[in-house]
Amino acid sequence: MTQNTSPPPPTMETMTQEQLDALAKLHERFLSGRLGGRRAALKNVNLKGLSLKGADMRQAHLMGCNMTHMDLSGVNFQEASLYASDLSYANLNKAIFVRADLRGARIENASLEDANMEKADLRVGGFASGKEGYDKGQAVNFRGANLTGAKLSGTTASKADFSDAILAGANMVGADLSGAKMEGADLSGVDVAGARLEGANLSAAILTGVAMTMLKDAGADVTTAITDENVGTSIAALEEPLPTLIENHRSWVESAGQNGKQLDLSNVDMRMIGSLKMEKLTAIRAVNTKFFGMNLYKIQVQSAILDKSDFRNCDLEESDMRGSSFAGANFSHAKMHNTDCSALMFGGGSGTKRFNPCNFKGAILRYTDLTAAKLKGANFQGADLSYADLTGADLREADFTGANLSRTKLDDAIIADTIFDKTEKPVFQIKDNQD
Repeated sequence: MTQNTSPPPPTMETMTQEQLDALAKLHERFLSGRLGGRRAALKNVNLKGLSLKGADMRQAHLMGCNMTHMDLSGVNFQEASLYASDLSYANLNKAIFVRADLRGARIENASLEDANMEKADLRVGGFASGKEGYDKGQAVNFRGANLTGAKLSGTTASKADFSDAILAGANMVGADLSGAKMEGADLSGVDVAGARLEGANLSAAILTGVAMTMLKDAGADVTTAITDENVGTSIAALEEPLPTLIENHRSWVESAGQNGKQLDLSNVDMRMIGSLKMEKLTAIRAVNTKFFGMNLYKIQVQSAILDKSDFRNCDLEESDMRGSSFAGANFSHAKMHNTDCSALMFGGGSGTKRFNPCNFKGAILRYTDLTAAKLKGANFQGADLSYADLTGADLREADFTGANLSRTKLDDAIIADTIFDKTEKPVFQIKDNQD
């Protein structure tokens, strides 16, 4: 038997807010050259949930630290080292990382709006813990993070993972993004002049307002990306104006198919109209339709067929989606708070009643806000709900067989008779409640 020589994971010391405040003050004295000052130097320290809001942490050394859920908004980390630290879920809005060392850092699902990361080092590095101890070579992880308007010009981010991240309006001029993972990322309005993108994965990325010639010249694969060009049929190419088609559809619904015509928007790119807020579109058909980024607040789409459609970044809050099919649809980053996705009842007497549950089989719901959603009896077989927030959702009788529930938030969800892959319930703050 080969002896395992990998080093054991380091034990983390926990620091209090008072201790961190004192450390920050000593570091500021160090920066100003005042007597008694000392550079902040922490290694493998647990700082989870603490605050350094607005602090001057230039040239600090915070290596391998747990900095998850921290308030780091406005912090100046210029030329600091955060090598292999975990900043997931942290507030990093307007933080400064100019020439900072972020190799091997984990910044998953964090908020970095207007952060300045010019010339930061985002290369592979650090340590990723595993069964055999620590393995070298962790890529910087920005999965699902909000980097709206961030400055990434001149950064070295080869092989970094920006999957599902929001990078709208970011400045990537001259950045090295060769081999980076940007699958499903929102790169609308990004400036990529002079950037290196050889081998970058941009499948299903949002590239509206981006100079496509530069991307193609840089060697990036953009074959499945959404661009300014229509993805499918244009609204202008429909047989009649959309308001007329909607009116005909309503007549069709109200007359049980005797008058009017069912609305079929399959393969149509709906983005140019921007909003269908509070529209009544019961029983429409829209397979493989692009609704990306639209305002669909309180829309009514009961008993509809919306399989394989793109609802990424849509506002679907308080919408009525009862009894509809969304098999293979993409809801990443969608707002679905308090949506009604419960089963729809058909028929009259007790002998003829039947229930049609919502179908999310194989759907993508990564980073989706489903708080307080009504999902009783819904089919989530094989769906990807990683990082989704289902806090307080009604999941009674829902089927999650084969679903990806990695880091899914299920606090206070109602799970009576809910079907999971294993007989035991997931380890979350969950309550059985049938009220």
